[in-house]
Amino acid sequence: MIGIDLFSGAGGMSYGAKLAGIDAAFAIESDKYAAETYTCNHRPKFGVFESDIRTFKKIDIKKKKNEKLVVFGGPPCQGFSTSNQRNRSKNNDNNWLYMEFIRVLKLYMPDWFVFENVRGILDTEDGYFVEEILKEFKKIGYTCNHDVLNAENFGVPQKRARFFIVGSLHGINFEFPKPKIKKIITVKEAISDLPRLENGASNTYLYYDKLPKSVYARKLRKALKGCNNHLVTKNNKTVLKRYKHIPQGGNWEDIPNSLMKNYEDHSRCHTGIYKRLMLNEPSVVLGNYRKNMLIHPTQDRGLSVREAARLQSFPDNYKFMGSIGYQQQQVGNAVPPFLAKAVFDKIIDTCIN
Repeated sequence: MIGIDLFSGAGGMSYGAKLAGIDAAFAIESDKYAAETYTCNHRPKFGVFESDIRTFKKIDIKKKKNEKLVVFGGPPCQGFSTSNQRNRSKNNDNNWLYMEFIRVLKLYMPDWFVFENVRGILDTEDGYFVEEILKEFKKIGYTCNHDVLNAENFGVPQKRARFFIVGSLHGINFEFPKPKIKKIITVKEAISDLPRLENGASNTYLYYDKLPKSVYARKLRKALKGCNNHLVTKNNKTVLKRYKHIPQGGNWEDIPNSLMKNYEDHSRCHTGIYKRLMLNEPSVVLGNYRKNMLIHPTQDRGLSVREAARLQSFPDNYKFMGSIGYQQQQVGNAVPPFLAKAVFDKIIDTCIN
C-alpha cells in the first residue's frame, strides 16, 4: 500500500503510516518550513507539492501491480476548534478547505482514504460540516465510517481527541481500532530522560545525559546518543515569576493578581493558559503550546520542541526545520504518529482479512 498525504504539515500522519508499513509517496503542504521538515524526514518518491492545494493538478503516482492507494490528511482545523469560537462558522474560508481534500480524492479515487480533524468539527454549525463532508464522500462512491479516537488510548502520552472518517472504495465497512494499551503513558515516562534546559535554551543538538527509564523513551531514542530540537522560548522575567507560583496541574488561576496586571481581564483566560503539566499523567493537548505557555512539570520554563515532540510520539531522530516558532507550530499541529499508526494498522488488517 502507498499513500498520498494532503495538508501534510510536518508529517505526523505519514510517519504513522510508515510505522504501519505504508509508504507515503507524495505530499502536499503549503508551508515552506513544514514542507522542509516533511522532505527531510520522509523523502517521498514523487516529492512534495509545496504550494496552495487549490492550485494542485494531478501528477502520475505509479503503483506496483496489486498495490493499493490510500489518500490521507487533515484540512486546517483551527476554525473547528472549540478554543476558537470567533471563527467556528461557515464564514471562515479555511473551514471549506475540506472541498480540496474531496477534489484530490476524485482525481485519484484511491482504495482507501483517511480524513482527520479536531473533535470540535462534530458540533461546528450544529454538525453542518460533518454532514456535508460525509455526503460528498458517499456521492463519489465511498463507504464511510467515522469515530473519535483519543491518543492516550493508543500509546501517546497526551489527552488528545481526534475525529476520523475512513472510507473504502470497495464497500468495506471499516471498524475502528480498540485501545490496546493496558497502561496510559505519563509525561514522566515520556520526557524525564531528556537533558535539563534553561529558559531560552538554543543549543539545538545535545547528547543524552541520562539513561531512558521507560519503554516509551527507549522506543523513541532507539540507538541514538543525542538528538536535535532542544529549543525553548525565551520568556521575560515577569513570565518566569508567574511560573514559580504554579504547581503541577495548576494554571493562570494560581498566579497572584499583582503579576497579571498587563491582562485587560485575566479572569477570562481559559484553563489551558499557563498550565503546568503533571508528571504522573498524560499531557493536556499541546496545540499552540508556546502561545498557551505550557509549563514543564518540574522546571520553570516552557516546553522544548523535543519534549513536545516526545509528547506527540515523534521519535528522536525526527528533525524539525525552521526557526523555533515554526518548529513549535509544526509539532503542535501534528497528528500523533502512534495514533495514526493504529488507524493504518487496522486498514491493513482489514485488507488482509
